[in-house]
Amino acid sequence: MPSPAPDQVVAFPVLTDEQISVVETFGSRRAIRTGEILYREGDTTYDFYVVLSGEIDATISTDGIERSIVRCGPGQFLGELSLLTGLRTMVTTRVTQDGEVLAVTKPQFKNIIATQPGLSDTILAAYIARRSNLLSGAAATTRVIGSRFSKESLRIREFLSRLSIPHEWLDPDRHEEVDDVLEHFGLAAEDLPVVITSGTVLRSPSTGQLAQYLGLTLQSLPERCFDVIVVGAGPAGLAAAVYGASEGLSTLGVERFGVGGQAGTSSRIENYLGFPTGISGTELAQRAVVQAEKFGAHMTTPCEVESLREEDGYLIAHLSDGTDVMGRAVIAASGVRYRRLTADGLEDFEEAGVYYAATHMEARICTPAPVVVVGGGNSAGQATMFLSDSGSPVTLVIRGPDIAASMSRYLVDRICNHPMIRVRTQAQVTALDGDATLAAVRIREPDHEETVPCSGLFSFIGAEPTTGWLGSCAALDDHGFVLTDRMLRDEDLSERWQALGRAPLPYETNRPGLFAVGDIRSGSVKRVAAAVGDGSACVSSVHAFLAFGEG
Repeated sequence: MPSPAPDQVVAFPVLTDEQISVVETFGSRRAIRTGEILYREGDTTYDFYVVLSGEIDATISTDGIERSIVRCGPGQFLGELSLLTGLRTMVTTRVTQDGEVLAVTKPQFKNIIATQPGLSDTILAAYIARRSNLLSGAAATTRVIGSRFSKESLRIREFLSRLSIPHEWLDPDRHEEVDDVLEHFGLAAEDLPVVITSGTVLRSPSTGQLAQYLGLTLQSLPERCFDVIVVGAGPAGLAAAVYGASEGLSTLGVERFGVGGQAGTSSRIENYLGFPTGISGTELAQRAVVQAEKFGAHMTTPCEVESLREEDGYLIAHLSDGTDVMGRAVIAASGVRYRRLTADGLEDFEEAGVYYAATHMEARICTPAPVVVVGGGNSAGQATMFLSDSGSPVTLVIRGPDIAASMSRYLVDRICNHPMIRVRTQAQVTALDGDATLAAVRIREPDHEETVPCSGLFSFIGAEPTTGWLGSCAALDDHGFVLTDRMLRDEDLSERWQALGRAPLPYETNRPGLFAVGDIRSGSVKRVAAAVGDGSACVSSVHAFLAFGEG
């Protein structure tokens, strides 16, 4: 197989002699022989290798058939983002020509990333590019087989997509090869949905079971006590994890579903500083995860915090798996959830035609059939543009009289001038209809009501803060958002604060050591940039709290 093409130079760079010398201070040389396997698809851990001489093939396997995707020669290195994230590796590496490699253990590899900025930049840029290549060229390494009408199938696909894990979806109603795959693995239709990865078959797995197999859960971490626990991995939580870890705090980030929060459901964010052509919420979140893990943060998903309590000076987060983790400080960044529509038939079509995100996955299901988007904020506007540009006629339903009341001007202008978008103001969806999947919705306006064809209803209405896990640990405002620092009322502060001899720090709640950032915080600005600012600035307050010796 030929060496990588010129356009793959970022993904497969050749290290300089000076860079190789730096790597050698962290590893050791060893001989390799033709046919030797350095690591296999599905391995939970492996070393970082630099090829000094000889050649090594990276291969992927689909239904037992192996295919080479790249050949690495002298000066090139192996691996991809799984070396940082702990995800099971998706490729097998086989020596095709005798030679010699530099082998660096995983802990020492993390030292390279943390202490050698120039070399680290080269490696991380290559790994990000390789993951992108795997997403497009090696998706069949993980296969999801399930009907487009299956809620469980949709949940699995959404989870994998939010984590940018390469996978292929096969619908038994659309893909003829499904029968052959099922026969190959001895599966029956009643076993669906299934996930086939690294030759292992997972029957109807929950996202937690899938994450555990892939190596993304807390079970892979020996630590149970951290300087700071960040609950939530939206923009605010990810920023807190990045800044916390980069400033030397042992940091754990936990997310109940998939990284990115509400921003992760957006196909394109154009008003975030530094991205004039826009960036998808998923890509922004994944880049932030790489940054956090680069500095040593531990990120785990799905991991839901069910409750919080204080014990012996620590805040104890009780997890849905029944275990506890301790933090000297906790940052609540669990964000908000979109409210559910009050429309007849809604429950019948949730996850079978009703969606709370608009990404390429949902667009694939709906395009080119007509869809309806409900909501007047930026998330609804971005979804409307993305779905219409993907080829679906879009009806945008807004309860208020003016689309510009709560949506950015650039989105308003584009929507009003798009030939495939119809805006219906002072309107609401009152009912949903269909058989196995959504086929139509009923829209009521002041002067009339009508049924319109609809293959997908995208709901972006209002937001409810996810504060249930906080219990009585934090004071809330009248709408359920967390009160912090100057917004706290005198009655919210116990006598304990007098004993401490200080006022709450910026972003600190009425419970010392518990902070709140992003959309969950009362008075916050519901924008990505504001959330990132909250998360990063809050770390300074965490440092100050720890310096007081209170946690």
